[in-house]
Amino acid sequence: MQIHTAQPSGLLQYAIPIVIAAVVLTLRARRMTQVRPLKPEQLWIVPAVYLAIVVALFVMTPPNAIGWPICAAALLAGAAIGWQRGKTMHIEVHPETGTLNQKASMAGVMFLVVLFAIKFAAQTGTHAFHVNVAVLTDAFAALALGMFTMTRVEMYVRAKRLLEAARA
Repeated sequence: MQIHTAQPSGLLQYAIPIVIAAVVLTLRARRMTQVRPLKPEQLWIVPAVYLAIVVALFVMTPPNAIGWPICAAALLAGAAIGWQRGKTMHIEVHPETGTLNQKASMAGVMFLVVLFAIKFAAQTGTHAFHVNVAVLTDAFAALALGMFTMTRVEMYVRAKRLLEAARA
């Protein structure tokens, strides 16, 4: 007895992830553009967690000889992107309490949307361009690590500067 599993049609195969991503990004964009407290001493948490995830990924399935330089380049590209993304974050010192607040800019949100679109296009085109999916996954993990880390490093440096200026 043969069991047939229904595969979504070609259009649905791409439409479903795009719709889900659009909903998630819309909800995330709304939350990101709200003013929230910024605690510089906690900015290391997300990069540390993501570093642990990337290290675990690389330990379980290490990149091949071609993958390591690609991952290193992706990490550096992610760091440059992250620094620029960090600069788009609005940080201010509350005049009465002296506490820091942050708000992502729409430029930063659109930046993430463009990165997601590039990633989606690259993953869907892997068969057409004969791209190694494992190398692509490792490269995007390294890119994200660089981006998350340097976004928070830039925010930390700027937040400390703003606090010092406000106290002076």
